[in-house]
Amino acid sequence: MTTSPDTVRALREALKFSPDNLPLRQHLAEVLLSMQQYSEAEQEYRQALTLKPADSILKLGLATVFYQQGKHSQSLVVVEDLLKSADCPALAYLLHARLLLHAGAVQQAVSQYRYATAIDASITDQDFADRLGVSNEVGALQDEVNEIVDGKLRVSSGEDTQILNDSNIERSQISFQDVGGMDTVKDEIRLKIIYPLKQPELYRAYGKTIGGGILLYGPPGCGKTYLARATAGEINSSFISVGINDILDMWLGNSERNLHSIFENARSHKPSVLFFDEVDALAANRTDMRQSASRMVINQFLSELDGVNTSNEGVLILAATNAPWHLDSAFRRPGRFDRILFVPPPDAKARTEILLLLCSGKPVANIDYELISKKTEHFSGADLKAVVDIAVERKLQEAIKIGIPKPLTTKDLLAAVSSVKPSTKEWFASARNYALYANEGGLYDDILKCLKM
Repeated sequence: MTTSPDTVRALREALKFSPDNLPLRQHLAEVLLSMQQYSEAEQEYRQALTLKPADSILKLGLATVFYQQGKHSQSLVVVEDLLKSADCPALAYLLHARLLLHAGAVQQAVSQYRYATAIDASITDQDFADRLGVSNEVGALQDEVNEIVDGKLRVSSGEDTQILNDSNIERSQISFQDVGGMDTVKDEIRLKIIYPLKQPELYRAYGKTIGGGILLYGPPGCGKTYLARATAGEINSSFISVGINDILDMWLGNSERNLHSIFENARSHKPSVLFFDEVDALAANRTDMRQSASRMVINQFLSELDGVNTSNEGVLILAATNAPWHLDSAFRRPGRFDRILFVPPPDAKARTEILLLLCSGKPVANIDYELISKKTEHFSGADLKAVVDIAVERKLQEAIKIGIPKPLTTKDLLAAVSSVKPSTKEWFASARNYALYANEGGLYDDILKCLKM
């Protein structure tokens, strides 16, 4: 297939005279796909599907360009629809296997890959097969070290594939004075985490251990991660931030080992703050899970929180989530994440403090922070940062033209406010339903208070 820009231009010219010519449009889409012009290929596949919505080859093409652009959710929707059809091409099963592997569903990915290559052996992909742990011979097994039988995951017998080392341990350079607002949340953290470290004898007199867990929840961009890092700075402790990629592994048993090694690392560097971001990805409700492997990770997580084999005293565990309703209820048991704190969007006073912090060190001229605060109701901390960034960028453009830097003014910030939409409204639209109809024990009362309901 010729894939030069001239070919694309010729095909586009031809389509001007015959816009409903399906073979011509499909050919253009395939040419653009082969040239890795994925965005343009997506447009052409979409247009072709309006002409023939049920065409499996066109659907596969659209799913492929989605996948190449990293739009995995959209690609999966199209592929799953394709798999229902009787004329589903073998390449659709191969693409489904890739999507499953990306989602961590290795067992299903192996099954789909084998099915795809059984239908059409010519689509065998050795690199992908190696990642799955299957040989290039259709349906065969790899050597006994990498064995997968009937689509089941191999059990890794080697060392842990991913262990946190000292390079992952931070010393936070910020403290609570760098966090605008959130006074109620700060007080709770002081009571649960900071005071026990500063006055251990007093707490031990009442039988209170040093450690425990706090779950921070609320709309994105409101400073949950920043607050966790500031907590570590407040007590001058080690800070270990853990993401889902630090734990989940494609081979059975490795995720649990990774999780254990992370906790062991925190225990060996105590006092330490162990922070799990987007914890709902690791601790989702087990009743919603289809894979036993995911349940085993949760069980390991619960065991580590309980300190079954090793004490967690001195390990301060913080976690953040935007969706606490997806968290398994076992994590909210006393002794685990027994304090669940709502981190709301900043109020007017907090917004003023945040704006002051964000503008600190920048050239400013008599900014009315309180006025800007009134104009930014429902804005998160991240939204306010976007406002300041936009104002600074516009001021830089002016400075480049005239060659003289000018200070930020109230007018500059107000102009930037008009171009930023508060990101918290979408979150509250979903949270409202949970607070009204799934609020057992008053867990989400803070959301209702914030909504003034």
